[in-house]
Amino acid sequence: MWNTIEFDHALIRRYDQGGPRYTSYPTAASFTGRFTATDYREAVQRSNDDLIPAPLSLYFHIPFCNTVCFYCGCNKIATKNYTLATGYLETLYLEIALQGAIYDSDRKVEQLHWGGGTPTFLNRSDMQRLMQETRRHFNLRDDDGGDYSIEIDPRSVQPDDIQFLRELGFNRFSLGVQDLDEQVQIAVNRIQPIQQTRAIIDACRAADARSINIDLIYGLPRQTLASFEQTLDAIIRIQPDRLSVFNYAHLPALFKPQRRINAAELPDPETKLALLKMIIEKLTSAGYVYIGMDHFARPEDELAEAQRRGELHRNFQGYSTHGDCDIVAMGVSAISKVNDVYSQNSKQLDSYSEGIQDGRFPVVRGIRLSEDDQIRRDLIQRLTCNFAIDIPGFEAQWRGLSFADYFANELASLSDLEEDGLVRLSEHQLTVSAKGRLLVRSICMLFDASLKNVDTSNRFSRVI
Repeated sequence: MWNTIEFDHALIRRYDQGGPRYTSYPTAASFTGRFTATDYREAVQRSNDDLIPAPLSLYFHIPFCNTVCFYCGCNKIATKNYTLATGYLETLYLEIALQGAIYDSDRKVEQLHWGGGTPTFLNRSDMQRLMQETRRHFNLRDDDGGDYSIEIDPRSVQPDDIQFLRELGFNRFSLGVQDLDEQVQIAVNRIQPIQQTRAIIDACRAADARSINIDLIYGLPRQTLASFEQTLDAIIRIQPDRLSVFNYAHLPALFKPQRRINAAELPDPETKLALLKMIIEKLTSAGYVYIGMDHFARPEDELAEAQRRGELHRNFQGYSTHGDCDIVAMGVSAISKVNDVYSQNSKQLDSYSEGIQDGRFPVVRGIRLSEDDQIRRDLIQRLTCNFAIDIPGFEAQWRGLSFADYFANELASLSDLEEDGLVRLSEHQLTVSAKGRLLVRSICMLFDASLKNVDTSNRFSRVI
């Protein structure tokens, strides 16, 4: 029953709205420029001083791509000038040294992720040196027990590159696919034949990858039910361990490449709902577990197992089994989560590089969480990951807090959702129903104090 999803068209229409994806709480929209590099260093020291310091999760942002995909909303640099990457890496090595120097050397790196952009834009020599510099300044695992992952554009690698990445230390691979239909690919400027994708996945399996993820997007221009069904059927035959099926958010005012998409070719709202319904039905019928939001996994995958145990977490990379880690994020625009703070590096390449070259952390904004922030973060984590809150356990976690009193206003607002069957509230438990799981972002928004006086329609993607 824990994996049941019920698609209710009328309720989805009623509650579909713009809202955060809750990769953090408070969201990045609450970060402030009053937060400084000094605040970040103090948080690291508090973390080092913990009785049992948390293990580390390292994230590296590699912003380069050979070509721009028109749907993309990431912080990236589309270029064929490799010297830009060379200069960026030299700066990144300096940041690795700066960051490594302030963390206790015995803190093990349990999780590592290269994202972007396209990390495989880098050549082998530079990828090797980046890993060497990381190992020089941080305590990487010497076995294959950590979660060391990399995002791959199948167009940027050859099958024999996968074995090289495996030997470099990566054991998890995430492949961008988005859609296999040629007309859709033309419309978004991403031509990627399925043979190319399948060859890389075969190479990942031959290299004994511990997990393979595929990213898809629904709501792209020229998509139809029939065409995307063919994409899903082909991907199901490939049998990745995990799938991320994202809702395309068309926000051309925020993301310049999206201005090159013909809005008249986008599926209408009813077609998008039909696409979502089909995605859920086909993937769950094929044996995939609905983890939450846009994510599916095979039942034997670690994400599904962690969810069954109530140990799943959510962070900037999505769902994770390593919620106990401090996240040390490096590179332009990267966001760290250390102790009780979030901090973000400069989004501008020039200012990021200038800060590092001057020996300064390039932190430009962030936030230190109040106790209320931490309480609400815990609640939202439990809802997005486990779809339920054990109220007595939650109260014990927060030193005898009275759930009913603390969230009195929110629980009063919850009555409409309860009447609509999205949630069930008892003295001992708040549970998201099968109907409510697709709308968990909307449910979480009721408990989000940071959204007061925020226009969510223009700042966030729609929840469906």
